[in-house]
Amino acid sequence: VQLVESGGGLVQPGGSLRLSCEYSGFTLDYYTIGWYRQAPGKEREGVSCFNSADYSTFYAYSVKGRFTISDDTAKSTVYLQMSSLKPDDTGLYICYARLYNGVVYWGQGTQVTVSS
Repeated sequence: VQLVESGGGLVQPGGSLRLSCEYSGFTLDYYTIGWYRQAPGKEREGVSCFNSADYSTFYAYSVKGRFTISDDTAKSTVYLQMSSLKPDDTGLYICYARLYNGVVYWGQGTQVTVSS
């Protein structure tokens, strides 16, 4: 299983970014795929995820209404569209996939920095 993130960068407050996580090596049945973020001095936080079983989505309270997750199975890529970014959104965004057997795989992460 491989998860490769891209799309991070430096953006001003109020700006937008779209993160991508290209996945491979597992079948597209019954998985959860999403994003955590890790900021210096803070605990790792679950940001958003998508469940393939029922197409449900989850958003942390801190990002609800500003972030949107989507899964393009044709491209084997999950996206995190982030808008109205705040300095508190700064962190390493890490893609993960939890498969039907409970095993979790992680990507290397992509850095997002929100600063003026």
